[in-house]
Amino acid sequence: MPLKLIFSCFFIGLSATLYAQEGDPEEQRFTIDTPASLDFKKEEDPVSNKKKKKVKKRVYYGVKTKKGFTRKGQGDRITYELFYVLKKPEKPQTFVRDIYWYDYTRREIRKTTTFDPSKGVLLHGPYEKRQGEVVLEKGIFYKGTRHGRWMKYNRDSTLMDKDRFYRGWPKESLVSYYDPQERKRMKEMTPIEYGEKEGYYYFFHENGQLAVQGEYHWDEKVGDWTEFYPNGKRKKILTYPKEPFDETIKPYVKAEWNDKGKELYRNNKMAK
Repeated sequence: MPLKLIFSCFFIGLSATLYAQEGDPEEQRFTIDTPASLDFKKEEDPVSNKKKKKVKKRVYYGVKTKKGFTRKGQGDRITYELFYVLKKPEKPQTFVRDIYWYDYTRREIRKTTTFDPSKGVLLHGPYEKRQGEVVLEKGIFYKGTRHGRWMKYNRDSTLMDKDRFYRGWPKESLVSYYDPQERKRMKEMTPIEYGEKEGYYYFFHENGQLAVQGEYHWDEKVGDWTEFYPNGKRKKILTYPKEPFDETIKPYVKAEWNDKGKELYRNNKMAK
């Protein structure tokens, strides 16, 4: 299929998908919020006469974007990624493990845990990966995070996987608050995927400062878990096995500080 026709199908089809998801009540039943106060805006707002404004091109969730694409492979194995990115440099506004962005140097989409705006730009808006006329994956990004419904397909177009996200967090993720009614002071954020803890975990002090940060994989704590004092300074680092179910390594205290930032203890040797 000519590249021009592929682009036309993508931008027409995914725009329709985006608007359908925005109006789908099922898509709005998210179980979590992000720590940042982000307004979940639609692309178009009703006016007084109940008629809708003309939809602005390349504007998603109220943010202007520009489109792009990548191309890999040869012959009938060429794979295209069609996407949108933010027009202005911006950092992710939420605590998530996976950040999606377009790398200026590599000229490809990357998924990392950290992001430097000087090296690329965040993905924002419809995304589609295809090989010829076959769609392999499609979904929507919100400022560098997967958002809404994501679908993956085999090369015979059969559905292989379906996930739902809310600005980078799996739909099942759990959040608790110090003020359950107002929901302004977050207490704990637990990542849940397929019924198990999977991803970055956060616990906050009542003053809003981060208290504990760590990562779960297959319902198990992995890597370094860091505790913080209410003033924001590090308190302790607890180290767990890098891989889940590794019984050869026992958790141990790697380092500890007082509330002034002075190091009190450090163990650079792995405990077994």
